Amino acid sequence: MHTPIKKGMDKVELRTSLPEIFDEFGEARRQGFLTVKEIKEKGKPVVGVYCTFMPEELVLAGGAIQISLCSTSDETIPDAEEDLPRNLCPLIKSSYGFGKTDKCPYFYFSDLVVGETTCDGKKKMYEYMEDFKDTYLMQLPHMRDTEESKKLWYSELVRFKEKLEDFLDVEITEEKIREAIVLKNRERQAKQNFYRLGQLNPPAITGQEIFQVMYGSQYKFDKEEVIQMLDETTAKVKEEYDAGKRLDKKPRILVTGSPMGGVTEKVIRAIEENGGLVVAYENCTVAKAVERLVDETEEDVYQALTDKYINIGCACMSNNQPRKELLSQMIDDYQVDGVIDMVLQNCIPFSVESLKIKRFLNEEKHTPYMYLETDYSTSDIEQINTRVTAFIEMLEEEAVCTQ
Repeated sequence: MHTPIKKGMDKVELRTSLPEIFDEFGEARRQGFLTVKEIKEKGKPVVGVYCTFMPEELVLAGGAIQISLCSTSDETIPDAEEDLPRNLCPLIKSSYGFGKTDKCPYFYFSDLVVGETTCDGKKKMYEYMEDFKDTYLMQLPHMRDTEESKKLWYSELVRFKEKLEDFLDVEITEEKIREAIVLKNRERQAKQNFYRLGQLNPPAITGQEIFQVMYGSQYKFDKEEVIQMLDETTAKVKEEYDAGKRLDKKPRILVTGSPMGGVTEKVIRAIEENGGLVVAYENCTVAKAVERLVDETEEDVYQALTDKYINIGCACMSNNQPRKELLSQMIDDYQVDGVIDMVLQNCIPFSVESLKIKRFLNEEKHTPYMYLETDYSTSDIEQINTRVTAFIEMLEEEAVCTQ
């Protein structure tokens, strides 16, 4: 009888064409509902999270699975607005609405929901969420580069480990944490190998396909299966590329800013249906939380996790140098022609930080930049198409002038 991991590997071996593989990742979030139900029926605990700052290694070491709960649809926003202000970030309202109405199976099946103080809106939203779900809040420091901040985040990781031990009635040893660190690093490396296909020029695959795989991989819960599928997909793309299968050259776009998914994919479509190609995503859906590995040689596992997670380049922390450094490296590695900063309406950290990013890109990287604010509705699609088309046409004109 096959083990669950072997079953996953057998399933991958049946996939022979890239469209079929991409479709499987694309369906992962919807199909994952059934998987989580089966996991729960087998007695395995589920921890729901809303942010990439959450240390999955501790959850894995506790024998649970971690699921991303960030909702990216406006379906339940009216329900959320019964309790929350209308002028709040749509990600917060959507997340709360899906939890309140039980329309998200992932939220429903979560034994514990773990929040974080990435912004004041989310912090206060979790106070309401406590009324209908077991919720735990991790306190992120406001700054990342002071000793006090590092000590605070270190203590928060230890406190979270203790919370998991108490809630799950397990012992989380340093050996188990170290094993989880190695496994997560293997997954990160497999993800890196895949999304770095965007560095190929001429392009090998579209930005929509890159996003489809990366977003879908969050909803496959067998780590060995995810790693296997990512490795297989990367190898298949390279094989076809080496055989001569390439896409047409187009202006190469990097997307940065707020988390993407669901209806915000309209930005990707606007770029790729109007003459551009997304080759890189700096935001937390793809590279932001994956580029930096956890140091496996550090003797103190909590210090290793502290150093990794506190340096995720999110706008919620002051002195966001890691974001600039990652953007700079990606612009060079992916041969980027222009950057689009997708920011959700009323997302204060990213909207305020956008000026610094624009200045950095224009003055230091000499890279064209466009700020694009949107929400979870479809009402601004035409406006987005118009603005993106103009930006891409400008890039094309600049390319002609420099030839």
